[in-house]
Amino acid sequence: MVATVKHDDHKRMRIDAFNFYPGRQLLKKYVVVSRLGAGWEGEVFKVREQATGIERAAKFFFPQRNIKDKNSSFYAQKLHKLRHCPILIQYHTQESMTYRGIPVTFLVSDFVEGELLSAFLRRQPGKRLTTFEALHLLHSLAAGIECIHQMNDYHGDLHSDNIIVNRYGIGFDVKLLDMFHWGAPKASNIQHDVCELVRIFYDSFGGAKHYAKQRAEVKKICSGLKRSLILRNFRTAGQLREYLETMEWS
Repeated sequence: MVATVKHDDHKRMRIDAFNFYPGRQLLKKYVVVSRLGAGWEGEVFKVREQATGIERAAKFFFPQRNIKDKNSSFYAQKLHKLRHCPILIQYHTQESMTYRGIPVTFLVSDFVEGELLSAFLRRQPGKRLTTFEALHLLHSLAAGIECIHQMNDYHGDLHSDNIIVNRYGIGFDVKLLDMFHWGAPKASNIQHDVCELVRIFYDSFGGAKHYAKQRAEVKKICSGLKRSLILRNFRTAGQLREYLETMEWS
């Protein structure tokens, strides 16, 4: 991907992509290892600290998506607030640099090994998990999100491309990527997280094709993916976790 820089109608400088090649030095502190991904706000690279050799993840914000560092600062503050929630990747510091004459801000966080849940599911037989495996995945996610909800906050953008599967066996070790961070938390935000958790569970065992044959306990979780029915049973991720831990098979 080639970096392009141009003036918009208001004469502000704009960056649509970063062209950081492996081995490029940044601020005499970091060396670029590889590009990890991109989104609406910017791009993420794996970098290595020159002083320690430790690999980190660095999210570089497009200036036009981060006016006066509003987005990067809000995001950093939210990650710091939720730093004791193990499902989140730990934030370290905010840095600033100039890229092709344009000030750019980036956030440095832990680098987590693993693969996106979407890719993990594609590698499974039938591109899905067994119901038993899907329940374990849901439990790991619900327990992780519960910590966020207990702090009266939310993720807001849960889907299979925002979840990293780091390890799995009896259970799953998962981490969450980008959090939707606009506005103060509301009850509706937390409820949206719960519905998205159920959707991820539903998709992970194969969705509509495999729904009819599921046990009643599983169907209670999915509730036909009807928001009102899901929230009648589970208002928070904690309630969903408790159900998983105490459910009895008929």
